Amino acid sequence: MFGSNKNTDEVKPTPTSTSNALNALAKGTVVEGSIRCDSDLRVDGTIKGKLNCQAKVIIGPTGVIEGEIRCQNAVIEGRFKGNLHVSELLNVRETAEVDGEISTNKLLVQSGARFNVSCKMEIGTANGTAKNFDVKTPADAATTTGKVAGGKEEVRN
Repeated sequence: MFGSNKNTDEVKPTPTSTSNALNALAKGTVVEGSIRCDSDLRVDGTIKGKLNCQAKVIIGPTGVIEGEIRCQNAVIEGRFKGNLHVSELLNVRETAEVDGEISTNKLLVQSGARFNVSCKMEIGTANGTAKNFDVKTPADAATTTGKVAGGKEEVRN
């Protein structure tokens, strides 16, 4: 109408992105086995097994996971026991109970959390490779000395 040549039968594309999607496991639900998801997952129930998530995993205050998690980011308010591999940020809240082995890039543990883990932190660069840092212990530092003005020795790291 009024000179418009637009076709009114055009089909609008539906969004296929799941970046804002949230999967949820409700309180009282128990899952045993392997789970894989591409979007965020909130767990208020129980998972026993492996969880591979391409986004954020949130373990709510009533949530329990026993097993292995691989994810991009994680927020733990409930209980976790096992192996946890987080490529970016792990946020452990004050109500959390965490036991096991942790591998993460960044770590935030709030006061009051129970955090009994062995933790490995790798600092990634923009291209995904890890930087290695040469950390000298006090015993290593004492081996490199030199004379400064006044005849005193100086320790150089």
